[in-house]
Amino acid sequence: MLKIHPLYFLSLIAFLFSCADTEKPNEDFGLDYQPLEVDLFWEYEVSETIVFGENDEESSDYFLRDKVDYSFLNAENELVYVVVREKSLDRSNWSVIGSYSLHYRNLALVRTFENKKTVNLVFPPKLQKTWDAQVFNSEDPDEYEISFVGKIDVGQQSFSKSLKVLQEEDDDEITFRDNRYEVFAKGIGLVEQYYEVLTYCSRNDCLGQMLVDSGRRTHLKIIGYGKL
Repeated sequence: MLKIHPLYFLSLIAFLFSCADTEKPNEDFGLDYQPLEVDLFWEYEVSETIVFGENDEESSDYFLRDKVDYSFLNAENELVYVVVREKSLDRSNWSVIGSYSLHYRNLALVRTFENKKTVNLVFPPKLQKTWDAQVFNSEDPDEYEISFVGKIDVGQQSFSKSLKVLQEEDDDEITFRDNRYEVFAKGIGLVEQYYEVLTYCSRNDCLGQMLVDSGRRTHLKIIGYGKL
């Protein structure tokens, strides 16, 4: 009978296990650029300006807090997380102003707000990766792009592993301006959001003067986060 040396037998087992690890690598898809778990929360300081008409605008500063309230399985058997949004002027007294949901679908982060789904991030996130944020809607395509990966400063904080999703950057200097982006930090989630959608006066006496006659500018910056 052929005898197998114990060391040879152990080496064979180690080799088989190493092959198995090679065939099934532990790939990091980067889902923790937007962690989803009940009781997670994020607090933001917000600066906002709303333009109602020519020489008629209102600016305000306040705070928002998003809390993952609960989760459920939808019709597609996907785990959906419901986020409650609260508003405060002093970070002490909070009032609920709405809610939205987040879930992963086919390595995409889907945000549902006011019954409208948008793909705000795709995984694994890579520089210059693009996608149609309206792929789950019947609207015209809206291309988002990861325009920056690396260290990003948000307010007084620095996030070494972050990425910027450029949603739109357009200004024809005649009729409209549309600048929108979001910043995600690894292990934290959304840390900054900028929304600037304005229309310019298009009358003959002000055409081309970039005189804003309507729109909104809102800037969110994270100031706190964690788990309740």
